[in-house]
Amino acid sequence: MRPKQRGRAPFDYLLLAAVLTLLVLGVIMVYSASVIWAEQNLGRPLYFFHRQALWAALGLAAMAAASRTDYNRLREWLFPIFVVTGLLLVAALLGPKIAGVRRWIRLGPIGLQPAEFAKLASILFLASYLDRKHSKLSSPVHGLLIPLGVVGVLLVLIGLEPDLGTPVLMFSVTGLMLFIAGSKVQWLIAALLAAVPVVGVELWRKPYRRARLLSFLTPFENIKGAGYQLSQALLAVGSGGWFGKGFGASQLKLMYLPTPHTDFIFPVVCEELGLLGALMILALFVTILVRGVHIARRAPNLFGTLLAAGITFSIVLQAFFNMAMSLGLLPTKGIPLPFFSFGGSSLLTTLLGVGVLLNISRQSLAEPLK
Repeated sequence: MRPKQRGRAPFDYLLLAAVLTLLVLGVIMVYSASVIWAEQNLGRPLYFFHRQALWAALGLAAMAAASRTDYNRLREWLFPIFVVTGLLLVAALLGPKIAGVRRWIRLGPIGLQPAEFAKLASILFLASYLDRKHSKLSSPVHGLLIPLGVVGVLLVLIGLEPDLGTPVLMFSVTGLMLFIAGSKVQWLIAALLAAVPVVGVELWRKPYRRARLLSFLTPFENIKGAGYQLSQALLAVGSGGWFGKGFGASQLKLMYLPTPHTDFIFPVVCEELGLLGALMILALFVTILVRGVHIARRAPNLFGTLLAAGITFSIVLQAFFNMAMSLGLLPTKGIPLPFFSFGGSSLLTTLLGVGVLLNISRQSLAEPLK
């Protein structure tokens, strides 16, 4: 007699609660950080708030749909997803420059950033490939060269925009996924050593990157030049104290910092909510890390384990990079803070990834009744 299967388990409510809390806080902080800038530059104080709220609603719908779609079916869509992502990256490169870079595709009033979708596409490819080739990962060809080569196509296209922060993040997630899948550590170390000079050259050959690197080393030496953004951020973080100045009371956003609602929104959070508020946000990201690792460990197959781990590491590492950048612990780079920085593509893909995590959690908890 075949064992009876119990129904699907409920969602991981702790993960869901952490994500929804971050989402609500993020939309509120986009309003606080952008209202004055939008009024001064666009004459529409609620412009960014309305758009972020709309993307949050679309993201929640995508998260709900993904949470109810069997994650194993994603393998059937891998090839078209990867090809479409690559074509979108090429289309962005062929489009007009916006703020000196080619990172967006304009669809009327909507701007899409293909690099954000490339993060999920690379994770999906790696999870599928490493699952299928698990027995061959001790080989440098299957355990390193092929997966890095395929993901490297996306990294090169993103790097040409130009964008260095996203490729570094994706390379880091790729290395972690290869390690979890069982690739040899010596091959991963070799790849890391090979990547260091490439990143170093990219940092140094672009004047603005070189200036950011020097301002990171001595943030207050050129406070009116390259070090202005970071020095203002550090002053804002320090002035917040334990409890902050209160919601809406940030002085950093009073035209002292360009576009404070984007990559440098965390200093505004620290100034308004203080150290305790920043620690609460950090704790919520740690909750995502803990629950994501738990989901990965209990996934019903290796594909689910790698997919859950990749999505979790991508969200948490991105948050770490952004916070560290805002605090002067890493060189300044355009990496958004998940759930907080204004940007529809980032918010949509992050919530879509969370939906996949929730689906894996439901299947991992379903066990046969004896």
